[in-house]
Amino acid sequence: MSPQEPMSGQGPYDLAVVGGGVNGVGIARDAAGRGLRVLLLEGRDLAGATSSASSKLIHGGLRYLEHSEFRLVRESLEEREVLWAAAPHIVHPLRFVLPVRAGMRPAWMLRTGLFLYDHIGERRRLAPTRTLRRGHAPALDPLRQPIRIAFEYSDCAVDDARLVVLNAIDAHERGACIAVGWNLVAGRREALLWHLETQSPRGERRSVQARALINAAGPWVQNVLSSVGVPWHRALRLVKGSHIVVPRLYAGAHAYTLQGSDGRVIFAIPYADEFTLIGTTDIPYDTDPAQVAVSAQEIDYLCRVAGEYLLQPVLRQQIVWA
Repeated sequence: MSPQEPMSGQGPYDLAVVGGGVNGVGIARDAAGRGLRVLLLEGRDLAGATSSASSKLIHGGLRYLEHSEFRLVRESLEEREVLWAAAPHIVHPLRFVLPVRAGMRPAWMLRTGLFLYDHIGERRRLAPTRTLRRGHAPALDPLRQPIRIAFEYSDCAVDDARLVVLNAIDAHERGACIAVGWNLVAGRREALLWHLETQSPRGERRSVQARALINAAGPWVQNVLSSVGVPWHRALRLVKGSHIVVPRLYAGAHAYTLQGSDGRVIFAIPYADEFTLIGTTDIPYDTDPAQVAVSAQEIDYLCRVAGEYLLQPVLRQQIVWA
């Protein structure tokens, strides 16, 4: 896909999308596939922020069942099946081992949640939940001895950045203009059209029009609203989720879902064959999203929770990327 530029003087776009993350390119692909004339603006790079720094999972959000978010979980699980069917070359099933640990959520609660997780989203091809017991399940061998039982359930893993790029390529092939490096700098709504000013990294400017505008700029959504003069009635609450990558901690292709004493869960996931990805944290963030970085406290938290379960110590000096 060669670099593209916003086209002015050829009539209005049906839709302009700001943001080249997974949401933006997904919207652009869908709209272009429906025959709309689409422009996507991405000032940095495709998947340049959150969409390449995720836990690399397509999952229903098991923990949301605890908050009665049944519709959210059902829709997410249904989309998991859709994405797996659409892109089996980058989406693949992954088994998760959820240990039962004294002082945490009891076994009956976990099993009830997993029963709902198996059935609420019309699971078709993924393997159902099963119970693992020490001495009969190798997946429990890397865990500390007090853990005698666990539940194994299914979700999917994905190459997150590649998913974004493939959606952008498909959107382009369906006729969308994917303008990477072009920022939206100003805009106004007038006579049923959005009049948008865009700028390239070289300072070139292009004026374009669009019948509709979608703000998919992730943590920069308020910047986009400001640039087009649209007020917001609620402040955006940013949350930082950090990961660490260490040399592989255990054998096997499965992942672990680990409960922390604070009630949160983190994952330990096989990553790039030779590593284990551990995350994520969940803390408020109120500074520049472009400068986000993992803190020492987050590293200590992830090492501590993983170390409470795994026989292999998780040490700060092991970290190869965070």
